[in-house]
Amino acid sequence: MNRKSFLTDIGLVVSGYTLLPSVVFANETVFTPTISSDFIREATINQLQKLLTTGKISSIQLTKLYLDRIAAYNKKGPALNAVIELNPDALAIAKQCDAERKQKKTVGLLHGIPVLLKDNIDTGDKMHTTAGALALQDNIATKDAFLVAKLRAAGAVLLGKTNLSEWANFRSTRSVSGWSSRGGQTKNPYSLDRNPCGSSSGSGAAVSANFCAVAIGTETNGSIHCPSSVNGVVGIKPTVGLVSRSGIIPISKTQDTAGPMTRTVRDAAIVLTTIAGIDPTDPASAASPGASIDYTTYLSADSLAGKRIGIEKSFLTGGHESVLALYKQAISVLKQKGATVVEVEFLSAFNRLGIQATKVLQYEFKDGVNAYLSKANSAIKKLSEVIQYNKDHAEKAMPYFQQEILEASEAKGALTEKDYLDALARYADARKFYTEFFSSQQLDAVCGPSNGAAWCTDLINGDRFSGYGMYGPAAVCGNPSVNVPMGFVHGMPIGIAFLGTAFQEGPLIGIAYAYEQATKHRREPQFAANVS
Repeated sequence: MNRKSFLTDIGLVVSGYTLLPSVVFANETVFTPTISSDFIREATINQLQKLLTTGKISSIQLTKLYLDRIAAYNKKGPALNAVIELNPDALAIAKQCDAERKQKKTVGLLHGIPVLLKDNIDTGDKMHTTAGALALQDNIATKDAFLVAKLRAAGAVLLGKTNLSEWANFRSTRSVSGWSSRGGQTKNPYSLDRNPCGSSSGSGAAVSANFCAVAIGTETNGSIHCPSSVNGVVGIKPTVGLVSRSGIIPISKTQDTAGPMTRTVRDAAIVLTTIAGIDPTDPASAASPGASIDYTTYLSADSLAGKRIGIEKSFLTGGHESVLALYKQAISVLKQKGATVVEVEFLSAFNRLGIQATKVLQYEFKDGVNAYLSKANSAIKKLSEVIQYNKDHAEKAMPYFQQEILEASEAKGALTEKDYLDALARYADARKFYTEFFSSQQLDAVCGPSNGAAWCTDLINGDRFSGYGMYGPAAVCGNPSVNVPMGFVHGMPIGIAFLGTAFQEGPLIGIAYAYEQATKHRREPQFAANVS
């Protein structure tokens, strides 16, 4: 039976279908959990799965606990604004999961586990897919993105969509991370006046605030790493092609990927195992090992022993003294756990290559968005119409910053133009440098700070990035990277980035896990008004 068919059975009624629908339950007592809602705070997939398996909680009860927490903290209380829309079918899916469990038809560790998705990922249900843009507020996809179909097949409960930096932060040179015209401003759960970074802002904040155990983000350049770092969670940016991009509103076919955002490396490995796969509609996935690898098999606390880790030298001088102290502590941990560490000038050398990423992304954004919109279930059918919509509705669509990047992208020509092809050719040079650097230095990974501490949200002047951004080379070259919490500066999380080579997620996850287990820096946020 289709999961949606349970909707009427459980008496789920949706009223006031706005940005975040109000969900009312006809027979509330049916779903009242027998355990405290505090149970879900910091709960891992394995912990939740154990209680589901032993019957101490049902998937309906678990889903309701997360819905209650979102209701209490997303628009009320600290008003985190991380969730842009709830799935009216969430409890119906959960009920089917419970029925399958009784029939011993569970299909994996995500069965019955609520998951939040970034609002640029298609779901073939009643939810919208808008990239946070008012221009696409009518867009309800006709089918699931490939990765969403895999989550459904694994029995995950699709809980809702998360807010993001509008158009995945590819709209303005003065944009504000975590703000979208459809969803408003997401806040950082550690200090509500500070920014959650982006563009997977809502996914990072939601996981950190325990609105879910699992969220999916997307990255072109830092959009999983930065929000993972400043929200104190784990994020995996996979090799481009390991996870299909079909059904995701694109920026760049060269750099785009989706990946898991969780509170632990183990949970991220579980999710990556689920969503990886070869998709005939995404040519980049042809080189992928697909679903043949269980990434949890790489989870060993001894995974650092015998590894050779490159330590980015440029971060050992300058920068914030407190971040430097955390970085040095992290290096000491790597050594203590048996890794050989060598100072390298990787990021600085990479940055000297002169990659014209902005140009490539603008060309590919126009091409990709036009292709997506031409088939989308929206009245807006091309990028030029998005631009005009924003001009016609400027008071709501552009109250704080403009759309220079959209307009610059629209001015680009086809992907056959020499200007694009010449810029794209530099990517081959970058990939060659990346691979040869790892090989010549005999490195298993390179690491450095993902970001500095989150800045105060400033809707007038825009973002103020810290100048770290260790993840950049992996993003440009389409290679994997993992963010793990590295510690705190004045109560604000700082992450460390581990970079690897193409399709070597397994060993990289092992390194990240060993570091995580040796340090365990993750700390639950308390929704402070400010750092002081």
